[in-house]
Amino acid sequence: MKIALIGYGKMGKTIEEIALSRGHEITEKIDINLPGSFDSDGFKAADIVIEFTTPKSAFDNYKKCLDRGKAVVSGTTGWLEHLPEIQEACKDGKHTFFYTSNFSLGVNIFAEINRQLAKLMNQFGQYAPSMTETHHIHKLDAPSGTAISLAEGIVDNMERIDGWMLDRTIFTAGEKPTEIANQNIPDNKLAITSLRTGEVPGIHTIKYDSPDDFIEITHSAKSRRGLAFGVVLAAEFTLGKKGFLTMKDMLGF
Repeated sequence: MKIALIGYGKMGKTIEEIALSRGHEITEKIDINLPGSFDSDGFKAADIVIEFTTPKSAFDNYKKCLDRGKAVVSGTTGWLEHLPEIQEACKDGKHTFFYTSNFSLGVNIFAEINRQLAKLMNQFGQYAPSMTETHHIHKLDAPSGTAISLAEGIVDNMERIDGWMLDRTIFTAGEKPTEIANQNIPDNKLAITSLRTGEVPGIHTIKYDSPDDFIEITHSAKSRRGLAFGVVLAAEFTLGKKGFLTMKDMLGF
């Protein structure tokens, strides 16, 4: 499989390493610090494009790829206000786009556990759900795309929760943490706390708290490698397919 990479930071380099180890070829690399181009011979030769950039540039990158007839696999978060446009573009097999907020196999298994737990807890009103997600200080969006997906899994399966709200964001880049707090979270909203500290790859914790006890489930990423491995698997799955695809299609959940 011939791959064009858009975004060649730490994640892009790890994706490249895994792709090469699985016998694939990188035909183009496009990044702010590289001379790659959407109109280069290498980009034209690519069977599939893997995009990991920033919320600000992602949607424009997608449009350029789809305009050139390229299938896209992307894990960039923070752009989901444009998701309906991408889904519309993929209708009737016109284009191919694979998106998930997190490509880690472990996270997606965790997400399924989250959905099933929410269904079970729906009948026990004394337990109040909440979520905390922790990432490295370079992550620009809060809450994380994974946290939003997990929150939707709770909202879809609990009658007393009809949405989510960002409770607080805490940055610990320096000696003194910076906190942005929202003190008015109603009982029918899932409160999400976002922490940004150090070089943490990603931790997501869901808690059900009652006056007598609490239940807590957590997924902790050890490195970016699990995420990058899932990206390459998704690219392999996407090759030759049409339409809008997700990890549910790939894993069969």
